[in-house]
Amino acid sequence: MTSSNNTPSYPTQKAEKIAGEVQAFIDSRRSLMLSTLTPEGEPYASYAPFTFVDGQIYVLLSEIAIHAVNLQINKVASVLIIEDEDSADELFARRRVSYSVKAELIDTETEAWKHGIKCLSARLGPRVDGLSQLSDFKLFKLSPQRGRYVKGFGRAFALESDSLSGQGITHLRDGHKRRTPQNTVSQA
Repeated sequence: MTSSNNTPSYPTQKAEKIAGEVQAFIDSRRSLMLSTLTPEGEPYASYAPFTFVDGQIYVLLSEIAIHAVNLQINKVASVLIIEDEDSADELFARRRVSYSVKAELIDTETEAWKHGIKCLSARLGPRVDGLSQLSDFKLFKLSPQRGRYVKGFGRAFALESDSLSGQGITHLRDGHKRRTPQNTVSQA
C-alpha cells in the first residue's frame, strides 16, 4: 500500500506500534474539537465530549447547538483530538490526531442508540444518562474516513483507513523546507 504522496506504508510491526500510540493518545482525551459546515457552507468550530467504539466516534449533542444542526444538514466534518497546551513540551508541535469524518444521526429507538449512550456514559459519567433523556439531545456516530497523527516535528503519519488507528499508516517525510537567500527552497 502506498500513500497519496507515493511513500510506502509502514511495515506491519511499526504500523502496529504507531496504531497503539494513536489508540493510547485517544484514550487519554475526553473531548475533541469538531468542525462542521453551516447550511451556507461556512466552517464552524466547536467541541464535544466523545467516546469511540469499534473504530467509530460517538458524540451526544443538543440540537440547540449549531454543530448539531450542521451535522444533520451536512454529513461531512472534521475532528481534532489534541494534547493540552499546558502539558505540551512544544506549543508548535502538540501531539494530535485529526480525522475527516462522515456523520450519522442515530435514531433513539434503536439498539445503536442504547449502545452509544451506554458507551458514552461508561467513559464520561452519569451526566450522559440525564442528557440522553432530553429530547433535544441527539446521538451522532462519526465514521473516520482518513486522518493524520502528529507526535512532533518531522513525526507525522497519514492514517489511510476507515478505522481510528488506520490500517495503512504512512510516515510523511516530505516535511519542512528551509528558505534560502535566493528564495529557493531546500530540504530542512
